Amino acid sequence: MIEIGIAGKPNAGKSTFFKAATLADAEIANYPFTTIKPNVGVGYVRVKCVCQELGVKCNECIDGWRFIPVKLIDVAGLVPDAHKGRGLGNEFLDNLRQSEAVIHVVDASGSTDEEGNEIGLGERNPVEDVKFLYHEIDMWLFSILKRNWDKIIRRMKAEKRDPAKFLTEQLAGLGFEEWMVREAMRGFEDVSALSEEELKSFAVELRRRRMQMVIAANKADKAPRKMLEELMKLDEIVVPTSAAYELILRTAAKNGYIKYLPGDSDFEIIKELNEKQLKALEKIREFLKEFGSTGVQEAINRVVFDLLDYIVVYPVEDENKFTDSKGNVLPDAMLVKRGTTAKELAFKIHTDIGKHFIYALDARTKMRVADDYELKNNDVIKIVSGAR
Repeated sequence: MIEIGIAGKPNAGKSTFFKAATLADAEIANYPFTTIKPNVGVGYVRVKCVCQELGVKCNECIDGWRFIPVKLIDVAGLVPDAHKGRGLGNEFLDNLRQSEAVIHVVDASGSTDEEGNEIGLGERNPVEDVKFLYHEIDMWLFSILKRNWDKIIRRMKAEKRDPAKFLTEQLAGLGFEEWMVREAMRGFEDVSALSEEELKSFAVELRRRRMQMVIAANKADKAPRKMLEELMKLDEIVVPTSAAYELILRTAAKNGYIKYLPGDSDFEIIKELNEKQLKALEKIREFLKEFGSTGVQEAINRVVFDLLDYIVVYPVEDENKFTDSKGNVLPDAMLVKRGTTAKELAFKIHTDIGKHFIYALDARTKMRVADDYELKNNDVIKIVSGAR
């Protein structure tokens, strides 16, 4: 399952975002370090189910929408100098390295200082919080590199190793892939002769490739417009967000008061409410009209599809009825990286199926596809394998 970190300074709304996305129990309070140990839960990406296009009825979607699980990790709030071990810094950064990408929850209202303490509305520039998280991760990576750099370079030279391959091995525990290291090296003439400042710059280049982020401009419901506009100008994916509103809607839907799916641009009241409840929901509706959604679902979707470049494929066993062996229609929707081949999909389904792979079939056309056929979004694929 894809793992996405939810990061940011204390009191920016990370735990509210996490609870809204997962409806898991997470302690929420307006003081720093509410989250001590990381909360781990399951969120979902939302996509149009392919069943409508195929003219079949599946039992896996809601009103034509398929919700595919992803793992969300809400880590402890990050404070300045976390890379030096301040606050819960090292633990925070260690938790973050499990993630493929990060949703950086920023207090877009500017009502919390750099430590997460409450201040007046608009007193803190949220753009500074974006820069601050990057800086902490950069310095954390730099400290890891610097600690063993001389030894790494000596070994690399002695063994006459390819620098990118060798450095990837050294950084494997942080989730680096060879292409990330190779691309980060491009701006440096000789990686074995880097000065301390150049090593810091190298750490920045590594972070840009490994720690991709979507900015959730949280508390957008009370953020000064100018602050939101400044965030939107960043060269990042920035999503205006109200995690608090999403949590209210998800909870109301769960308790049967409204009809609402995560990511919807409106909701329907289906149970009698009191005046106070109606007033609160009307305020949320105004926000939805302005921004299109609460932003929580959009942030998750944009991480998975825009940043990480995943697609959705539907493996089936019966290409005529689009079912598995038990007759379930389109039982599985899998997230795979764009560029994944049919044979690689077989291994993702099960190692034995991959090992005994014979061929793959496009269930739409009933035609065989090449082993190295690159899957496309919404492909429905039958894998033929000799595995028992």
